[in-house]
Parts: sequence; structure tokens; C-alpha cells
Amino acid sequence: MRRIITLIALAISTLLSFSQTQELDSLSIQLAFETQDSLKVETSLKIIELLYNNKNYDKAIKYIIESEKLSNSLNYDKGIAETTYYKSLIYAQKGDYINAINGYHKSKSIYQKHNDTTGIAKVNNSIGLLEIKRGNYSEGLQYCLAAIKVLEELNLKNDLSLAYTNLAEAYSKIGATDYAIKFNLKALDVLEQLNDKEAILKTNLQLAELYSSNKEYRKSIEFYETVLNRASKSNDSIRGRVYPKLGREYLKFNDYDKASQYLLEGLTLNRKSNDKAGLLLALNGLGDLNLHLNRLKLAEQQLYEAGTIAKSIANNRELLTYYKLMKDLDSTKRRFDRAYVWQREYYDLKNSLDQTDIIDSKPLKASDLEFNPDFDKEVSTTIEEPVNNLKSQPQETHSGINKFKVVLYGLLAALAIVSTFLILIYVKRNSNIKYTQELEEKNIKIQLQNEAFVEQTQHLENVNNVKDKLFSIISHDLKDSLSSINGFINLMKEGSLTREEFDNLIPELSENANNASLLLFNLLNWSKSQMQSLDPKPSLFDIQEVFEAKVKLIEQRLESKGIELVDHSLRDFAYADRSMIEIVIQNLLANALKFCKSGDTITVSNHISNGSCIISVADTGIGISKENMDKLFKNSSFTTLGTNNEKGTGLGLSICKELVELNNGKIWVESTLNVGTTFYIQLPKSKPV
Repeated sequence: MRRIITLIALAISTLLSFSQTQELDSLSIQLAFETQDSLKVETSLKIIELLYNNKNYDKAIKYIIESEKLSNSLNYDKGIAETTYYKSLIYAQKGDYINAINGYHKSKSIYQKHNDTTGIAKVNNSIGLLEIKRGNYSEGLQYCLAAIKVLEELNLKNDLSLAYTNLAEAYSKIGATDYAIKFNLKALDVLEQLNDKEAILKTNLQLAELYSSNKEYRKSIEFYETVLNRASKSNDSIRGRVYPKLGREYLKFNDYDKASQYLLEGLTLNRKSNDKAGLLLALNGLGDLNLHLNRLKLAEQQLYEAGTIAKSIANNRELLTYYKLMKDLDSTKRRFDRAYVWQREYYDLKNSLDQTDIIDSKPLKASDLEFNPDFDKEVSTTIEEPVNNLKSQPQETHSGINKFKVVLYGLLAALAIVSTFLILIYVKRNSNIKYTQELEEKNIKIQLQNEAFVEQTQHLENVNNVKDKLFSIISHDLKDSLSSINGFINLMKEGSLTREEFDNLIPELSENANNASLLLFNLLNWSKSQMQSLDPKPSLFDIQEVFEAKVKLIEQRLESKGIELVDHSLRDFAYADRSMIEIVIQNLLANALKFCKSGDTITVSNHISNGSCIISVADTGIGISKENMDKLFKNSSFTTLGTNNEKGTGLGLSICKELVELNNGKIWVESTLNVGTTFYIQLPKSKPV
């Protein structure tokens, strides 16, 4: 009777205190007015379930204790099993493994006695989750798999989502990626029905990472983009984590534009939030990207920062990526001694991580991944008691001592033999390992030397191609211009020109001289860029000053062609190599002049946008067709005649693109045929971080 009164008092106190749900209030009232003892236990169990789900464990324990006492006094097995189960759940939440596992087995034995399949499934699922959490994956998998079949039949969605998710995590930990994907997809289906947005987001992210580790990169991209679409636009934490990973997935398809977009956005977000893990992902990805694009100096800066962060936060997986990229970088730069050091660091860390990743001393077999119906059958053993004969005890004792000595000496001798054998095996094994390492090192050196020969061959081929292209241009365009000038000089020597003819030929001579000068100027810079000898020396400089200097160079040609120049430039500073940007602007002005006719206008201007300096050179000339726009900026020597049949090398815009990108900038064009063309340059206003 006292236990019933205690339960009623608990119900009233719960009702009077601040309640968490209306259902809890209703059950508290129901318990206070319940007349049948077994019904009081049932109502109390519902309250315990609500309190447990609301994580109010202390109050739940009070109900469990009183309900357990009442169930025991009534010999009510269902109440004993349920209270024991919930008590075990709370022990598990508090990290008390021994009490939790003992309670689970006690409640399970009662459920088995009454053939309660639902109760058995709940307990198996809870034991499985607990074992998985402790790292006992083989055992935990079997318990969860045993529970899932029943949970699916009963359609217990909350228990199913938890079981699927934890099974997926366990399979992922042991490297069974296909199984992990399978159960994550099942979990996702149930979570969609439950509309658990946070868990849906987490599961999509896990699927993206699993598909990536399985080298199914298209599916990985699909799930990463699903995460971004589902996440709130203000959720910088999720975006900071996903952007670098998504950028690295696109990099695997050599989609450099999208890779660059996501990696840079990830870098910005993680710098803002000072999230070192996300920053590390972005920097390693950008280092890899710039290595692909042959921007070796920028790649080296980014990878150096990535390596520092990886070591500071002990992220060994990303440190492994850093070592590999540094090996590739130094191999590309033909610094093979350093590349060899990075290769050795890579393999040392990889071997260490491979050892750490071994889950048990006994590896899981394929059969451990599938459900074994006999997984929890206990094996009983019988111990026979020895017969005690008091009469023969002294003689048997003396005989036993002698036998013990013989056995002891035999064991010591066997131990000595085994120890000697083990030492010999150990020495031989070390010798083999050392020999294997030496062979590996020699193989690595040979591999690096082979890579060096291939790169040198490629470099020589590139140099040869540059030489062929230079001779081709010199033999045609430059030869034409110089031949024209030479012919004019010969006519002057012979005195066969009248004053009027002389005056008429001067503009043509000037045009040919300008063409030859610009041609030599572009050839020099283009050949330097092809040989990779351009090294920017950035500083702050005034854009307006550059415009003024370059406009003066073409004033005479503007006047002779009847073209107006409008200067809308402002005093503003950019951070770049001034001489390189002067080359770019000179080329753009020469291009605009080339494709304008009498009465057209060239406009130069600059402004600030999103913290960058934007420069533009616009003209109202003949414009560029869509077909020809696709050929711009490519190193293909594509060129067309100007409005006065001016010739070019087709190298000017490819030089411009290389010089702008060397200075962390961007160049693009907008054009409409027979309307005009505008070239834009974007440059940083300060040193990039």
C-alpha cells in the first residue's frame, strides 16, 4: 500500500511542477486516480517513457524504482521487464556499461519467457547500439540486425531510424562501405517520413562522404548538393564544411571552374568562423587545384598553411593528403630530393594510420556482416568435482608434488625453446622488413627519376613547340612588316620618290613600324610566359597613371584613324605587378584601336566592386562574333585583320590572360557584333590573405 501511495504522490508532484507536455499532465492525473495496481504500473511506465524521451532521467528513475517495487510485489513480469529495460537505458546514457548490459539481459530473459518479440527486439537493438558505441562492432551488428526484422514488421519508425543509422555507422567504421550506404539510405527513407530535418541533413552528408570514399563521385556530388539545398542559407557551419568537400569532388572530374568556386567560398566562410578543420579542407583542395593549373607558387603557399593547420589540430588524414600534394609539387618543380622526403613521410604516416584502423585483433569475416540467427546462443559447460579419498591423501599429495615438479621443469624447458624460436623469428623478421624498406626506397627513387625524365621530355617538347611557333610568326608577320619598311628605305636611297609620294607613304611606314614593334613586344612576353619565367613583383600602383601613360603612346594613331578616346578613369590603387598590367592595358588599347573605324569611340574606366579593382576598355567598333569569342584568350595564334587591314600575332590576349591570372586577377569580355566590345580586368586591392 505504501508503494501505491508513493506512486500517487509522485504523480501529484509531477502534475504540480512545470510539465513538459499535455500528455504527461494527463497521465499524472490518470495515475493519481487509478484503482487497479497493475494499471498503475502500466500508467507509470507510460510516464517513464515520456520522461526518458524528454531526457528527464532523474525524475524517470524515481518512477522506475517505485514501479519496480510494485511490480515485484505483484509478481507482474511485464512491469519488471519494462522498468528494468528503462533503468538500463538510463545506465547506458550515463556510461555505466556493466549495469546497463546486466539489466538488458535480465529484461530480455523475461521477454523471452513470455515470447514477447517486440520487447526482445527493443532490447536487442539497445544492446547493439551500446556495443557499437563501445567499438564492439561484430557483436553490436548482430544484435541490431536481429532487432531490425521485428522493428520493420511492427513499423516502429523511431526505433528503426536509430537502428539503421547506428548500423550504417558501424559498417562504415569497419570499412564495409556498401552496407553503410544501404542502411543510411534506409534510415533516410524513415527520417523523411518522420520529417526529422536535422537527422536528414546529417544522413545526406554521411551518404555523400561514403559515396566519395567508394569513388562514386557523381553520387557524392548529388548528396552534397542536397545538403546545401536543405540547409538554411544562414547555416555557415554546414556550408563551411560542405563547400570544400564539394569543390574537391568537382576537382576529381577536372571541372576547375566549379572546384575553384566552391573551394574559395569554403575558404572565405571558414576564415570568417576560424574553423580550422574546414579551413584545412579548403586549403588542401586549393593547393591541389592550383597544382593542376600549374600555379605552383600559389599552390605552395596554400599547402604550407594547410600542413601547419593539419599538425596543429592533429588531423592525420588531411596531413596525409598534404604530404602527397607536396611530393607532387616538388616533383613538378624537379626538386626530387625534397619529393623523396615527402614520399617517405607519406608512407610512414599511412602505415601508422593503417595500424590504428585495425578495429580488433581478430578481423571481421564476410559472414560477420550478415545476420547470424545463432549469435546469442550460450554454450553451457559442465565442471566435474574431483573425488576426495582421505586414506590415500598423503601418498597422492607426495606423488602430486613430484608430478608438479616434472611438469614445471618441462614447462620451463618448453618456454626456453619457444623463447629462442621467437627471438630468431623476430631477428629474421626485422631483417626482412629492413630489406623490404630498402627495396621500396630504391623503387621510389627510380619512380621519381622516371617521372623527372618524362617531365624533362615534355618540357623539351614544349620548348621545341615554342621555337616552331616563334619562327612561324617571324617568317610571316614580322617578315612582311620589315620587308615593307626595307622597300621604302630602298626607294628613298634610289631617289625615285616624289615629295608627294613620300608624304603619302609615311602613314603606311609608321603603321608597319608600329606593327613590328608591337609584334616583337608580344613575342618576347609570350615566349617568356611559355618558358615559365614570369615572376610577378606586386605592389600598390595608381590605375589612372597607367591609363594616362598608355593613352599617350597611341594618341597619334587615334588621330590618324579618326577615333575619339574618352577617359573616365579615376585615381584608384590595385595590388599587382605594375609592368605586367601595363602590358595588358597596352594590348587591350591596341586591340580596340585595331577594330575601330573613323568616328568610333574608345572609353577607358575603372571602379571598385566587392573590394576589387575593376578596369575596363570599351570600344564602339565592329565587335566579335560568338564563334570567335570562344577562341579568345586561347594560346592558338587566332587573329583577324583590323579595320585598316592591320595584322596581329593572335598572342596578345593569351598573354593578357596569363599576366592577369599571375596577379590573382580575372579577365573577361562582353561583345555584340557591329555594336562594340568591352574587356574587363579584375585585380585585388590589397595583398591576398
